[in-house]
Amino acid sequence: MLDRDLREKSYGIAEGRPQHWLDERFIPPPADGDRLNHDEGIPGAETKGKFAARVYSAMRSITARPAEHQIIVTHGFALTFVIAAWIHMPPESLGYANFRSNPGSITTLRQDDYFHNRQVSALADTRHLEPATS
Repeated sequence: MLDRDLREKSYGIAEGRPQHWLDERFIPPPADGDRLNHDEGIPGAETKGKFAARVYSAMRSITARPAEHQIIVTHGFALTFVIAAWIHMPPESLGYANFRSNPGSITTLRQDDYFHNRQVSALADTRHLEPATS
């Protein structure tokens, strides 16, 4: 099932432009203060807070489905909010959160059947991308 709420962050008018165009205009978030609603200086760009809310919405829908296993495919920055939603991190705590990943990596999220604790059992695993040895 395709869920558009799992797409990567929108950078507004920077979409489709070279990275250097964005880099020249981007205003990094402050070290302290309201990082979730920070305006990065790019018209039409999503704030971190709006981006997180969108991914949290997708995760509520996904985790409500009765399935033993589910596979979520998304982008690297969105993965931070997939993980945060999975472990029930309060959205207001996301201003400083970042779970780094690599292209093609696999992150495994689990919930135990007894205590119903949620965990990140593997983060950005790339062993499946390594060449096979004989």
